[in-house]
Amino acid sequence: MLHNKVGEQKSYNQFGHFKLLLVASALFSILNAQSFSDFKRSQSDSFTSYKDEKDKTFNNYLKSSWEAYSSKKPISLYEKPKPVEITRARHRNIKKIGPKVNIKIKKDDSINKNVEISKPADMMSDNKDVIFDFFGTSVGFNIPKGMQRSKFYPQNQKGIKNFFDSAAVSDYEYLVDEINKVSNNFNLNDWGKYLLIKKISEKIFLNQDDARLLSWFIFNKLGYSVRVGLANKHVILMHHSKKTIYSTPNYSIDNKKFYVISNYGQGSVGRIFTYKQNYPDSDKAFDLSMETLPNFNEDIKSKLLSFRQYGKKYNINYNYNQNLLDFMSTYPQADYETFFNTPLEENTYKDIALGLKKEINGKRASEAINFVLNFVQNAFKYEVDAQQFGREKVMFAEETLYYDKSDCEDRAILFSYLIKELFSISVVGVKYKDHMATALYIPMNGDSVKVHKKKFVIADPTYLNASIGQSMPRYKPVKPESFIIVKNSTRK
Repeated sequence: MLHNKVGEQKSYNQFGHFKLLLVASALFSILNAQSFSDFKRSQSDSFTSYKDEKDKTFNNYLKSSWEAYSSKKPISLYEKPKPVEITRARHRNIKKIGPKVNIKIKKDDSINKNVEISKPADMMSDNKDVIFDFFGTSVGFNIPKGMQRSKFYPQNQKGIKNFFDSAAVSDYEYLVDEINKVSNNFNLNDWGKYLLIKKISEKIFLNQDDARLLSWFIFNKLGYSVRVGLANKHVILMHHSKKTIYSTPNYSIDNKKFYVISNYGQGSVGRIFTYKQNYPDSDKAFDLSMETLPNFNEDIKSKLLSFRQYGKKYNINYNYNQNLLDFMSTYPQADYETFFNTPLEENTYKDIALGLKKEINGKRASEAINFVLNFVQNAFKYEVDAQQFGREKVMFAEETLYYDKSDCEDRAILFSYLIKELFSISVVGVKYKDHMATALYIPMNGDSVKVHKKKFVIADPTYLNASIGQSMPRYKPVKPESFIIVKNSTRK
């Protein structure tokens, strides 16, 4: 009996343990079932409750049959390599014509002071989910939890739709609104927005595919014409641009060019599969132009430019914002109009202009313009981009001042900006198959080109010691390939 009782007790204990295991197992199954159910619910159209009616329409695009597209060959800026060496011109005295120059430049009290931009309270990085440095300013963003759970799974067309569905039902509006506010505060152009959104996406997702899908989702919500495609089970993000983005793989979809900016200078990504329709009402083309500069905190540094003209040495000291230069260094190869029409930072321009003013005020217009031409020719060493950077890189005027070396288009961009701002003269860029010069709309003799039936006189900032009207011998008989129109000065 005792044995039976002990046996019964043993049996009871075993049964109790078994019962506990059953309960635990059942609980685990319920939790797993709930988790799996939640996962299925988040991936199922029948449970998707979109906030935006356009998302329902777009969902159908993502579910439709995708088509294959082959990459177009990236376009190069030049048909022929640029000259590695430049010979010096024979000195020719410039004819003294035109009115006497009297350049007036107002120097602000704020010049050369380290100014910190004011940030809205909701832009402050404290207590934010994502915090990072953006060209000298710490910025922060709160990330909707639903968006954080978005996932590219499975790694196919359905996985892209699943990511979109998950992001579309999150509280994404607040993040999009924050991005707009920060973009406006920094005065960001499309390239600035691209870098900001890319940084946010990569802070949230370590996986590159997920990060690209989030960038795609946000750009859609901001009204841009963007696409994602699949290549070898990975996500490819493409931006539509009306203007050429050079050295960048691109695809023609519905007669529109879509560029894989992340692969700038890296070659083709091969054949992709993607959908044909834009997200509803999102047809804004990506635009790399920068007619006003971003408003970054100032990290002021200085540089001395020295050059000689006819045996006399000249020095010009100027200040620049390192944060702005860091931003410009990220730029892909946009069209020439973008570089020719991007201004110098205001304080940098005033420093350079004040340095030139000391030497040209009181001279005849032809002499003054020629002095600025010789300044750009001689203040920098000539070196082609392949030698300096290992790739083609067109520089903004701000960058040409910064780097000790530059080539033809860099000097043409800087010279054209200084001339139009100092003298209010019309300028064009003159592009040959392997060279870039400029031409001025001034009443002088010399080598010239016709632009819209008007005579423009050649001024070549690369042809060392050449005067206005002197073209390099090899280009005298050559018809220019194209002209770059430089917008007139807006200064009063």
